[in-house]
Order: sequence, then structure tokens, then C-alpha cells
Amino acid sequence: MPDLKPGSHLRILSPSSSIARIGGFDANLSAKKALEKLGFSLSFSEHYDEHDMLDSASIASRVADLHAAFGDVSVDGILATIGGFNSNELLPYLNYELIAQNPKLICGYSDTTAILNAIYAKTGMQTYMGPSYSSFKMEGGQPYQTASWLKAIGQKAYDLEPSPEWSSDPWYDPSQPRHFMPTDWKRYNSGKASGTLIGGNLSTFGLLRGTPYAPKPDRYVLFLEEAEEDDYIEFDRNLVAILQAYPNPQALVLGRFPKECRMTPELLLYILDKHPVLKEIPVIYDTDFAHTQPLFTITIGARVTVDADELSIHIEK
Repeated sequence: MPDLKPGSHLRILSPSSSIARIGGFDANLSAKKALEKLGFSLSFSEHYDEHDMLDSASIASRVADLHAAFGDVSVDGILATIGGFNSNELLPYLNYELIAQNPKLICGYSDTTAILNAIYAKTGMQTYMGPSYSSFKMEGGQPYQTASWLKAIGQKAYDLEPSPEWSSDPWYDPSQPRHFMPTDWKRYNSGKASGTLIGGNLSTFGLLRGTPYAPKPDRYVLFLEEAEEDDYIEFDRNLVAILQAYPNPQALVLGRFPKECRMTPELLLYILDKHPVLKEIPVIYDTDFAHTQPLFTITIGARVTVDADELSIHIEK
């Protein structure tokens, strides 16, 4: 699969929520301009703004857009418009042979977790969890977010590094103020380990349990984070379920919690303390991952080395 670079052609599509849910095409023009300024050319799928009672296109429309993007030889990479809640509806209907025969970068976060892990599980093709199309209209924190994305999509090996500062504000609404705080990745348990990177949004990744679309590498490192909709109670029960489905992680990396989760340092440590396996492997938390901003980009299916003593994360594709 070729890496992306300036001049590459990106197809924008909506595997979960329609762009209509976030204001439509015009409300996201600044994202288009930002990507074009980076040197990319953009096209939009046929149904990216189609929306129904649940703010997404039909299953058939979303599947058709994905197949069209993978089947178009002029398309170098695919960006999801935004997340949502129902991309797992598409998994039984995707043509994984078509995808495997036409490998190309696909990137998104949040609900796109389901598609990214399923594609890796069914084809072995690495996928990317990082900014969606609409993420590029964010202003504060964008230099770090863009630099991390460009590094991930353009290099065979790269390091994840902490952002200078982070925010848990409505980044998509320029009328609302942003409040930034210093970034501080933290260690729960020491050690260094390597494995295949899998995971993403915790509740969405959990939807794959027991299905043919759950990745099953021999040695795996879990990257997990929670969205605004799931508070600390949901995190507690979702983490239990994942550790029952994936009982032998080599390491665990947790993203920061949005303020809506009502997670506190004391609550998080209490929850982690309940799991003996987490006292035996390297565990890093409060990283720049997914539902706080800015966010780094990871490669699902790549080899990742986590050094909790150095608070370092190295990815090799």
C-alpha cells in the first residue's frame, strides 16, 4: 500500500454519520481548504451528504461509496467525514476481496473503529485511526494533529509524541471558546513490550466481539479510548468486556477522557487496579488519542513498541 504524499487524491465519504449532521458541505469548507493547502486533491463520494432519520445514509449507499472508493484507481486514500454510531452495520456487506486487491489508506476515528479493525481482520491491510475530514477545520491544536497525521501516512516507522497542550471543548464550533491544558502522558505500570496494534474507541471496538470482524493477532497491544457519550461507569464495564475478549495484551495505551465522561484520576486508578493483568504489562494513559484534541494518528495492524518507563510509543508499518 503506497503512502500518501502531497499530490495524492483523497476520497471523502461518510461510513457513519452524514456530513449533514455537522452542518453540510459549506460548513466544512475550511477542512477542504486545509487539505488542499497541504497539497492533496479531494473528491466526495456520491452519498456522503445523504441522511435519514438517524443522520446517516442507507447501508446500501454507504457500502456503495466504500466500494467505489476502493475500486477507483485514481483514489490514493480515503477519509471518513466524521464518526457516528452505526458503521458496524456495513461489515457483512463489504467486499473484502475488492478491498484486499485495491489496498489504499483509509483513516478516521471514533465509530470508524469498527470498519478499520474489520478491514484489517479480514484482509490484513493496515488502516489508520486519526483525523477525519471534518477534523481539519479545527484551528487550535491543528499543527500537532496535522504533523502527526502526515508522519503516520508518509513514513514506514514513526514515534508518537505528546502534544504541547490539549482541550476537551467543542472544537467544531468556532463560536465557542477553547480551553487548553498542558499535556501529561502518565504511567500506570512500567515495562516495555511490542505487538500488533489493534483497538480504538472502546465501546465501538467492543461491538466486534464474537463476530468474524474482530482482529485476532497472536501478540497484540490494545489502544483504547472512550467518547463523550460514555461515562466512567460505561468505561468500567466496557474495559472488563474487552479484557475478557482479549485477555493477554502485551501493553495497553489509554486515551484521555473527555470531560463529559466525568472520569477523575482516583476513579481511573481504582478501575485499573481491579485487573491483575494490567499490573503485569506496560500501561500508559492520558495520551493524545481520539476524543480530546488534538489527536495523534496510529496504524492498526502495525507493530508497536510501548515503553512505559520512557513514556514512548514507536510504530513500524
